[in-house]
Amino acid sequence: MTNTALRESAFPDAVITEAIRWTEEKGPLDDAQAMRAASSRTADVHARITARALQLGERIGLQPELARARQWGPWVLLGLVALVVAAGLGLAGNVVGGGERHINVIVALVSLLGIHLLTLLLWLAGLWLPLASFNTSSLGWVWLSLTARVAGGKRGQAPVLVRAATGLLTRARLLPWAFGLVSHGIWALSFSVVLAALLFALAFRSYTLSWETTILDPAFFVRAVQALGWAPAQLGFPVPDAATVLSATPNAAAQRTWALWLTGCIVVYGLLPRVALVLLSAVVWCRRRAALHPDWSDAYYRKLTARFAALAPPAIVDADPGRAPGIAPAGLAPSELLDTLFVIGFELPSDMAWPPAGLPAAQVQRIDGSAPSRRALLDQLALARPRAVLLVCHAASSPDRGTERFLREVLAHCGECRLWPAEDVNSVQNDSAVGAAKRWIDWLQGTGLERVAATHRLDDALQQLGAAP
Repeated sequence: MTNTALRESAFPDAVITEAIRWTEEKGPLDDAQAMRAASSRTADVHARITARALQLGERIGLQPELARARQWGPWVLLGLVALVVAAGLGLAGNVVGGGERHINVIVALVSLLGIHLLTLLLWLAGLWLPLASFNTSSLGWVWLSLTARVAGGKRGQAPVLVRAATGLLTRARLLPWAFGLVSHGIWALSFSVVLAALLFALAFRSYTLSWETTILDPAFFVRAVQALGWAPAQLGFPVPDAATVLSATPNAAAQRTWALWLTGCIVVYGLLPRVALVLLSAVVWCRRRAALHPDWSDAYYRKLTARFAALAPPAIVDADPGRAPGIAPAGLAPSELLDTLFVIGFELPSDMAWPPAGLPAAQVQRIDGSAPSRRALLDQLALARPRAVLLVCHAASSPDRGTERFLREVLAHCGECRLWPAEDVNSVQNDSAVGAAKRWIDWLQGTGLERVAATHRLDDALQQLGAAP
């Protein structure tokens, strides 16, 4: 939830997702509609979980509160910067604002660097030790807490949003770096203002810089000044020698050396570490921000994954490619046939009249399509070896594999076969009968039974079989 993080489009979604998880620890939310909507949007389960959380978050007010936090965050940060800068100016004023214009350089150095060094050590400890108090002592945590309080108040959703954001940052090993980006930036700005005020005062006013002690040995100050001045000396800042440190009344050149030594220590031990850590925090943030997402292996998210899987329609793993059209069996040889006509009613409705009027001399049968009736009829055909068979089916019925198998078995025991899809065996066939016949013809061609011709008129079928009445 840092200022940089809030500009990343994925991070707010992850915060809302985690916030919903923490919210549902107190009890599940009514998410039936959110589950269906998320399931219809995408096939990716992580995107579905996020979409569900966003819908639930909108319903309970998480997104508006997060938007208020993003709106107030820069203003709270600006106020915190102003406060810290004012404190830095106060410290600088205490150092150079005395009426006697006398500066104790050691006291000034401790005043300007003391709190900075303490907070810096706590931040460094927070990188290695899993102690929350180290991170909560930074200016970054103060900024986050103030932003949450201003945006949401005591009764808003700020606590759960803060918990979600810090949890994501902790999991990505970014929490101290995110807080450090804010904290180090504020400190760097504060030191810049302090140095500007200090240099302005030293440049245009006359001060006496020295040190004082009651119980310490003067040699201690000589060693301390030399040790503290080593690093600034690498950048060109002068270091007072032993004579200057021990001199009771330093001349103007010595005062200038003391002033530059004090300025160098503030630059090297105050400003530069904070600037370097700002840059380092930014680099770490850029490298690790891809890990700012929920822990999808958590039991809560595994349960949601299973729920989404249950909502999905069953997948066809091995779809039936369909059966290739078969080859119609060859009929009996003409020498084996007897001059007989079989008219078979196959799976006709019980209320349909049978047999049809106007049939020539023929063997008339009607079967219900059961296995015993089929077998009995096929046995009769095997004995009769008819020259022609007319199969009468109900036009409105849909042909199936059972019909196909029966037709193939009939073709093996006869010479010719015709199919008459009838709506009513004793009525005039209309346009619907023509359409039904077309459907049966297409089915015969699709199953490889082109040998069986279909027609919607009984007399046409009989004429084709050479058995007109």
